[in-house]
Amino acid sequence: MKLPTSSLRFLVLALAWIWGTAAQAQEPLLGASVDSLLDYAQAHNPEYAAMRLEADAASERVTPTGALPDPKLRVELRDITKFGEQSPTLAPDRVGSTRYLLMQDVPWFGKRDLKRGIAELEAEGAKGRAMGSWADLSARIKSAYAQLYYVHRNERLTREILDLMMRLEKIAQVRYAGGLSVQQDVIRAQVEQTGMKTELIALENERRQLQARMNALLARAAGAPLAEPAQLRAVPAAEQLGFAALAERVRARNPQLFTEGARVKSAEKSRELAYKNRYPDFTFGVSPIQYENAIEEWELMVELNLPLQQDARRAQERESEAMLSAARARAEATANQVIAELSENLAGIEAARRSEMLTGSSLLPQAELTFRAALAGYENGKIDFATLLDAQRQIRQAKLSRIKAQVEAQLRLAEIERLLGEDL
Repeated sequence: MKLPTSSLRFLVLALAWIWGTAAQAQEPLLGASVDSLLDYAQAHNPEYAAMRLEADAASERVTPTGALPDPKLRVELRDITKFGEQSPTLAPDRVGSTRYLLMQDVPWFGKRDLKRGIAELEAEGAKGRAMGSWADLSARIKSAYAQLYYVHRNERLTREILDLMMRLEKIAQVRYAGGLSVQQDVIRAQVEQTGMKTELIALENERRQLQARMNALLARAAGAPLAEPAQLRAVPAAEQLGFAALAERVRARNPQLFTEGARVKSAEKSRELAYKNRYPDFTFGVSPIQYENAIEEWELMVELNLPLQQDARRAQERESEAMLSAARARAEATANQVIAELSENLAGIEAARRSEMLTGSSLLPQAELTFRAALAGYENGKIDFATLLDAQRQIRQAKLSRIKAQVEAQLRLAEIERLLGEDL
């Protein structure tokens, strides 16, 4: 049986759509790991791409900056009428004489090297700004990932507690039906559930805002789906977070300090160039002179500017000195700020680590033990429902505190890595 052409075309299109849908369904969502987000951002973020391209453009300025200017050629047609013996002409072999002047501008010794050095340092500064742009972007992605992790875990915990409250409501209803408790216990359980449902709405809204923020960092549509964060990155051991060692790494690798260092060196060379402007620049030339069809004469020419405007040059020199001092002061201020931020974040990550350990080893087990005792006591009629609610709130608070401490450590780690300009 032979199918009609239209039916065959429809069948092919349907199969292609099914295969495409299946492949799309099998493709994992972006966002399960922070590494996948960083790789995607590195390839797609336009801000980082712009900084890289600007750095590439700056590096291309080095060669032309240090090169000699193009030579100049002048052609002079002399006596184009031959004392009135002929009509005016522009033919070199028919005029009285033709002078060809080839000239080359040559700056004073060392000026070209200084200009090339300044361009190279400006390219280094642009490279440092690109590195800083990626360090900032990477830190923001890591922070947003940690915040998303917290919201997802908070949602999950809230749903678990909501299920628990539903079970407690059933227990309260059974006790109320048996005359062992008051109806107020049931109402309290229902109020708690309503409050948790309200919290879930707020958490959902926060999650959507964080996802939109993350997608903006990734240059994706605001509503593009993201996978639930699977796990947080491992925090380096305390031995890897020593202040002295990290401070040295920050001084050597921090993108801001790298850029400021390049700016200081550029200002030093600009000062040297300003002082060299006291000396003249040259123009050398060679000039053959043609009579009819033959070169009969040769001339050599040397031209130089006279640096007579010394007041202007002294002002430029003072300007270069002031700019150098400003660059050094800015570099020192940046170094102080960066080291202070490093110290602050190291203290924060240590506090978060200790808080997590204390919560996991003491507070959470104590809260769970208290809740079990309170539940047994309520079922036996030894304590009231309000005490039971307080016990469950303590469990939730302890679990949230542990997650908060973990996320706080991640936020501090992201800032430390931003200051370092690399991952630990």
